[in-house]
Amino acid sequence: MNAPERIIPLQSRTDGGCATAPVLRERGQREVFCGLTGIVWLHRKIQDAFFLVVGSRTCAHLIQSAAGVMIFAEPRFATAIIDERDLAGLADAQDELDRVVTRLLERRGDIRTLFLVGSCPSEVIKLDLSRAALRLSQRFAPQVRVLNYSGSGIETTFTQGEDACLASLVPGLPASDAASLVVVGALADVVEDQFARLLTQIGIRNVGFLPARHSDAMPGVGPYTRYLLAQPFLAETARVLENRGARRIAAPFPLGVEGTTRWLQAAAAAFGIGADVVDQATASARSRAQAALARQREALQGKSIFFFPDSQLEPPLARFLSRELGMRLTEVGTPYLHREHLAEELALLPAEARLSEGQHVERQLDRCRAERPDIVVCGLGLANPLEAEGLTTKWAIELVFTPIQGYEQAADLAELFARPLRRRELLAA
Repeated sequence: MNAPERIIPLQSRTDGGCATAPVLRERGQREVFCGLTGIVWLHRKIQDAFFLVVGSRTCAHLIQSAAGVMIFAEPRFATAIIDERDLAGLADAQDELDRVVTRLLERRGDIRTLFLVGSCPSEVIKLDLSRAALRLSQRFAPQVRVLNYSGSGIETTFTQGEDACLASLVPGLPASDAASLVVVGALADVVEDQFARLLTQIGIRNVGFLPARHSDAMPGVGPYTRYLLAQPFLAETARVLENRGARRIAAPFPLGVEGTTRWLQAAAAAFGIGADVVDQATASARSRAQAALARQREALQGKSIFFFPDSQLEPPLARFLSRELGMRLTEVGTPYLHREHLAEELALLPAEARLSEGQHVERQLDRCRAERPDIVVCGLGLANPLEAEGLTTKWAIELVFTPIQGYEQAADLAELFARPLRRRELLAA
């Protein structure tokens, strides 16, 4: 029997927009990737880290397929596969893991951080990877630090893998009593460089990024650390940072011209720097981005869009598309709506937007079919069936793999939504 839909009020400290709008809360069938998927972008970001998934052949196929790595490449991830010998109890799992890790570190002398990533097979769930990580870290210190987190599809969904990974890094970050800003969230190197340059021009000098590109460059944290989230799906990382004394800077997320400007202004204000300084430092970048967005607006203005829940990026994406490109929001679904972290975003959404949290695939499909939006943002498993029904879709996963934050990427982000509409027009011609 299906549980009835529940409407719960959204409590927020920010007035206006959707801040106090009712939220449709759904619990039912879900259509998601597991948290192992985060390895695909994390292994490119932390350049001296290695991700060893403890799992099945299915886990190995997922990561290899999602990453698209050529057979001749030597990526910074692998899978320690649970096979018949392990399942039959003929081998001690801890001894086997020690053997695999030792062989890996002997072969790859460039590894400085090794992540043991748990998955969902029952034999892996029974394995105490935290104990294994502690034992191995003591054995291979100081050359290699061994950490663990869960990417299990039972415990985590798509983007939560990054959250779990970054949270595992926080306890080992160096202590610091200096006033500093830490930008939290895995960003493409080009985006990180742009933000570092802008923050320096604004006048914020002590800026770090989590994760850093190298293990020895991870930022310090302490009571005078302020952190700024670059992604909306990092709730656990935020919690453990605050346990170390850091304080969050409340801001919208840096998507589009408006989001990026407000994000930078919030950072500046936290360090006593006025909005006029931000305006001056960002004037040329804002002008270029606004001109580039104007070219995309023609294709998107007035078009309707429906978001299935996937990555937790949905509210800031909806805000960008609605306010800067004139799109009409039919439904903004998200796997989890973090009231505090998204308060500034919700206040900027149009009051009539329908918000939904969680997933019940069949009900959401029924609402989507009834709305017949111009474009649907959804996972890969729903995209092809919806296309077969005549709806235009955008793969949600592409919005996580692609650099979309900041001024220089604003038009590229808009193009990701304009392209499927142009394709549909060409096919219909």
